[in-house]
Amino acid sequence: MRTKSSKKNRINVVTLGCSKNVYDSEVLMGQLKANDKDVVHEEEGNIVVINTCGFIDNAKEQSVNTILEFVEKKQQGDVDKVFVTGCLSERYKPDLQKEIPDVDQYFGTTELPGLLSALEADYKHELIGERLTTTPKNYAYLKIAEGCDRPCSFCAIPLMRGGHKSTPIEHLVTEAEKLAANGVKELILIAQDLTYYGLDLYKKRNLAELLENLVKVEGIEWIRLHYAFPTGFPMDVLEIMKREPKICNYLDIPLQHISDELLKSMRRGTTHEKTTKLLKEFRKRVPEMAIRTTLIVGYPGETEEHFQELKEWVQEMRFERLGCFTYSHEENTHAYNLEDNVPQEVKQERANEIMEIQSQISWELNQQKIGEVFKVIIDRKEGNYFVGRTEFDSPDVDNEVLIDASKVYLKTGDYYEVKITEAADFDLYGEPLNVTTEKPSRKELKIKTI
Repeated sequence: MRTKSSKKNRINVVTLGCSKNVYDSEVLMGQLKANDKDVVHEEEGNIVVINTCGFIDNAKEQSVNTILEFVEKKQQGDVDKVFVTGCLSERYKPDLQKEIPDVDQYFGTTELPGLLSALEADYKHELIGERLTTTPKNYAYLKIAEGCDRPCSFCAIPLMRGGHKSTPIEHLVTEAEKLAANGVKELILIAQDLTYYGLDLYKKRNLAELLENLVKVEGIEWIRLHYAFPTGFPMDVLEIMKREPKICNYLDIPLQHISDELLKSMRRGTTHEKTTKLLKEFRKRVPEMAIRTTLIVGYPGETEEHFQELKEWVQEMRFERLGCFTYSHEENTHAYNLEDNVPQEVKQERANEIMEIQSQISWELNQQKIGEVFKVIIDRKEGNYFVGRTEFDSPDVDNEVLIDASKVYLKTGDYYEVKITEAADFDLYGEPLNVTTEKPSRKELKIKTI
């Protein structure tokens, strides 16, 4: 059947899941562009590549539904070919091939050269750091390692991504320089585990040395740390965070739970006491730091007592940022051998309770910011507001600063000093200082775009 799409030989890359998948899609798109292919991200195209997520049930369901959606479009003649890559494909390829045979080909997380070949493109080894970024122009993700060596009982990531493999410092600096040359001002460092960075290459935890090199990249103003593991955290990272203004006073450190019994079953290698001591050390060494964490409720065997302990601890620690997930029973993980004995409705009730507590904490912390002035980067204009972030906020998951667009004109991707005037649970409202209230004329805009 002939395709109805007018976008002939255009490759549409569709990204599902986490920031690591965003990065992988950008690398794929960079390779395709270097092969002179017409490639777009989540726009119309007659060839579709779906980069899937297979982490938890909801993500798997979304990935399967997206595959089925494009297979139906293929059957209707709206697209010519459908390719599937990413974590779901890595983990369930035989099942997917059997259940959804109309997909042209499935590829795992490490099969980029094969995927490119199927798209009639060559894998170019020399393209270190060459990506087509899909994020707003002012920030980009920098994946510093792939895979994970941790034995966490609930996590399927090692099944999909393999063991930990650090990217050499010199390659990451090259990539950062290329991103900066394209206007990126904020690097968000990601990996399954930042804490482990360098152990395989340099025989030591080397995140601090990587940061020492990245702060030298001209044009980069903020460097943000995501996904650090609490066990074995390299404390020298705190020293450079305190010393270097480019390193955001921000750390994303997923802690999952606080009950000793559950932490042991989760194989996290830590305890309630050690975790609390670590967080207090963070606060002592970098008092300005915003700590983001994620928690799991409804893990096998989680009793009401375990949950009460978790709630009290969340209230005690007063995290600046927190997300909460319900446990997902994943095949081939260590915890899959345990009985998934907490009903789904109880899991959801517990997650809601945690987020209600966090909402109150966030509101109280935000009230303290009224009257203060923060450096804010503007990500976008949405409705009647310019939407920005402070150094204490990561895109998509954290607080935002809203600025009335009818009163001032701000440039997306620029930094401004903003005085906070109001605060809600998860949003701040502010007024930029020393900014013109007039929009540039059409003539001025035309001159600027030439």
